[in-house]
Amino acid sequence: MKFEVLNRRHFIKLGISATAIGLVGVPFSLSARDKPNPNHLPRWRGFNLLEKFNDARNQPYQESDFQLMAEWGFDFARLPMSYHCWSKPDNWLQMDEKVLKEIDQAVAYGRKHKVHVNLNFHRIPGYCVNPPEEPLNLWKDEKALEAAAFHWQTFAKRYKGIPNEELSFDLINEPSKVEEPDYVRVVTRLVEAIRSEDPERLIIADGMQYGTKPVFGIKDLQVGQSTRGYGPFQLTHYKASWASGSDTWPLPTWPYKQTETDVWDKARLQREVFEPWKKLSNENVGVHVGEWGAYKHTPHDVSLAWMKDNLEIWKENGWGWALWNLRGEFGVLNSGRADVAYEDYKGHKLDRKMLTLLQAY
Repeated sequence: MKFEVLNRRHFIKLGISATAIGLVGVPFSLSARDKPNPNHLPRWRGFNLLEKFNDARNQPYQESDFQLMAEWGFDFARLPMSYHCWSKPDNWLQMDEKVLKEIDQAVAYGRKHKVHVNLNFHRIPGYCVNPPEEPLNLWKDEKALEAAAFHWQTFAKRYKGIPNEELSFDLINEPSKVEEPDYVRVVTRLVEAIRSEDPERLIIADGMQYGTKPVFGIKDLQVGQSTRGYGPFQLTHYKASWASGSDTWPLPTWPYKQTETDVWDKARLQREVFEPWKKLSNENVGVHVGEWGAYKHTPHDVSLAWMKDNLEIWKENGWGWALWNLRGEFGVLNSGRADVAYEDYKGHKLDRKMLTLLQAY
């Protein structure tokens, strides 16, 4: 695989503008760019697309996904990406231009079909919520933070000039095992790196504790924040192979009864999971649900009832969302559920009931 080698001097000279990669159409004004802003994010709704979720996958994005989302009335695609797709830990300053151009293409698909593209580093130098662990620790090691800032600065330079209506950055997927001062320091550094190249770029930061806890310590940075919709975990990850012990959990219901006196329902979701995020929103920070969904082994009727309650809460609060995922075991296409009568749809197996529910919110 051919790599394009970048160092700091090369990077400063790098002028890969939106024009150069063919992504600029009609001119836009700064006032137009300011419409989506971190204080009140649009209620974008859509799906996660996983072509670059890890380097074992690392496929080009499919235009048909963007076409389907647009046809169905959705306007948001979150792209959780591993930096291992275009670089490696042993030389963080090398980037594979071929892979970067595949990301360019996804941005172009979004523009063409009027689907907002949210670029997320699911694996960033120094951290990933999933194995394998990175050789250095983003929260503690300056070299890892320097590399992470370099990658985001590269993306900021590459996509400068693309309106915020069409593109945003989501810094780090689901930070965990980090104290708030360290997280604030890292986020601040990454925001500075991006704004050194593109001061206007719309930036979103995930909440702490795997995206579930709002971070009031960064509310003055002028970034939106992304939360999750995976609670209760015993419902959403029932029999998920990567969730330890999930094959021993009782069959989920909704409301979900852990014991006779310990019950999860819509009111508890609002109170315990989303009320802290509403407080953040009330302090002029935009909120979006970057991931949510229920795995294929959760009974379909239970999944839909649970999804409906979440969707109602988010609509009441004015928050958008991105289902994990479009195609796959949480999604509306090819989910492999045993209790769904699928519809054959453009070469896919469509869960029409789930799609209809999502379209209603």
